[in-house]
Amino acid sequence: MKFASVVHDGKRQSGIVAHDRLRPFEHPVDLLDLVVEGEEALREAGERALTASLSVPLADARLLPPLQPPTVRDYMTFESHVEGVARGYGDAVPEEWYVAPAFYFTNPYAMIGAHDDVPVPPGCGRFDFELEVAAVIGKAGRDLTPEQARDHILGYTILNDWSARDLQGREMRVKLGPAKGKDTSTTLGPWLVTSDELERHRDAEGFLDLALTVAVNGRTVGRDRLANMAWTFEEMAAYASRGTWIRPGDVLGSGTCGNGGCLAELWGRHSILEPLPLVPGDSVTMTVEGIGTISNTVVEGVAPVPLPPARRRR
Repeated sequence: MKFASVVHDGKRQSGIVAHDRLRPFEHPVDLLDLVVEGEEALREAGERALTASLSVPLADARLLPPLQPPTVRDYMTFESHVEGVARGYGDAVPEEWYVAPAFYFTNPYAMIGAHDDVPVPPGCGRFDFELEVAAVIGKAGRDLTPEQARDHILGYTILNDWSARDLQGREMRVKLGPAKGKDTSTTLGPWLVTSDELERHRDAEGFLDLALTVAVNGRTVGRDRLANMAWTFEEMAAYASRGTWIRPGDVLGSGTCGNGGCLAELWGRHSILEPLPLVPGDSVTMTVEGIGTISNTVVEGVAPVPLPPARRRR
């Protein structure tokens, strides 16, 4: 099943996607509310919607993020990406990266839809994209094994972790972050695809072997396969649950794929800003096999509100 949230004729609706149309749930309800109720409730609501006569052409609606996640953990699971970015700083992949799937918490309030415009973050001069796939948690749990975690993953969506590289680089020099470098926009979409839909793509090691591509202004700049992750989503979910809870609606991003999954990796490999950072008017299109396509256009942002430098106390 595929579930989406849209705005159509000024009204927000969630439902099941079938044949380029949204069939809204019988009773107006947020997708997240049904996810919290449980997978069985979600599937029953989807099946009832399929038999109803009401439907909305997706071409006439604005796609929203499928759901509003309570938390978003974004990982770094592609060794090629880590190596390429590190090369730009004269570094290599740190040994610590191989120990466990590292992640940071990003802003759940910054989610935008599959075709929404993306403003340049205030003060940013090196704007970038990041092609990722995200798992959505469907059942609460803690201290899970990877085997247990499979039953806790409801489905998958595409994630674009928009990045202000100059802001990110500055703030991470104080050994904290990323923060404002990743704080203003994250695309989720175009819909939530349930895990069973992608099961045929699972390889012998448990990875989903999906083709990933990203294009800027129609020119392909990156392509990879999701199976090149260093950890499975089940292993990532198990690690996320270590000593704490994961709950319905939580999002786990794969981290940026390799082979051009972001501009920063290519800058690191080429030792120049090529391709150039994103500017207003650029469009970024991402396609993931079995899930779909998202495409966002960069627009002018706002100027940063001035703040004073730190008061030096020494």
